[in-house]
Amino acid sequence: MIRAAIISPLLLAACEPGPSDQVTRFSPNYQGVETSLLEGDLVQFHVSMTDINSPVDVDNYAECAAAQYALIRGYGFARHLRTNLNEEGGVWTADAVYTISPSLPRGLRTIDAEVVVADCEENGIPTV
Repeated sequence: MIRAAIISPLLLAACEPGPSDQVTRFSPNYQGVETSLLEGDLVQFHVSMTDINSPVDVDNYAECAAAQYALIRGYGFARHLRTNLNEEGGVWTADAVYTISPSLPRGLRTIDAEVVVADCEENGIPTV
């Protein structure tokens, strides 16, 4: 009994979070989207942001912009064609090109615009 009373406070002290146990929150800085209609259903998106976890964050931002743009234009789908990523001085940019269409396009990287926009909103990623 005495032994348990001595060990118990020590165990509780070990459970308290220390400085290394604190969670670092992801707080990206979305710096805007520029959209250019290239030709017909071909659209280019330039996005920039800072404070990212990985380059995937910039790619996701461009995809969110493409999905919202498709919905604004009355289309339900988009297909990713290419994305060029660049980082300079802590600012990440993406130059992405998508096609937008009213029906599911052929290809590997197609997106359902409504689903993607809902996911973006849930994850706090801005759209156009």
